[in-house]
Amino acid sequence: MAHEILKLKSVHSTVGYSHAAKAGNSLYVAGQIAQDVDGNLVGKGDFETQVRQVYTNLKNIMLEAGGSLQDIVKMTTFLTHYNYIETFRSVRNEYLSEPFPPNTLLIIESLALPDYMIEIEAIAVLD
Repeated sequence: MAHEILKLKSVHSTVGYSHAAKAGNSLYVAGQIAQDVDGNLVGKGDFETQVRQVYTNLKNIMLEAGGSLQDIVKMTTFLTHYNYIETFRSVRNEYLSEPFPPNTLLIIESLALPDYMIEIEAIAVLD
């Protein structure tokens, strides 16, 4: 099946990868980090602020692709510390409602840059 790499304006530009690809009505969203549309880190050392930026990025990508966060059918979340889980869940609940999509949650030592504390990738099905 052919796919389309989306060129998005609502999130920061990328080098060496794309934010999203669409194949049929499926949307594959690369891991989102706490960068604003200008590529600046948001919330250095502040996990809650970073979670909000990541969900804002996901929301913006979904809207620009013609969907919403409710169209997400699978997520993978990477956290850099176990103590962040409750804050992650609290902020997630502001953006998503039950029933939540399946989510694999991983605690890892570091992301691509050490200042990033969370990354979330998603798969969505658009109507």
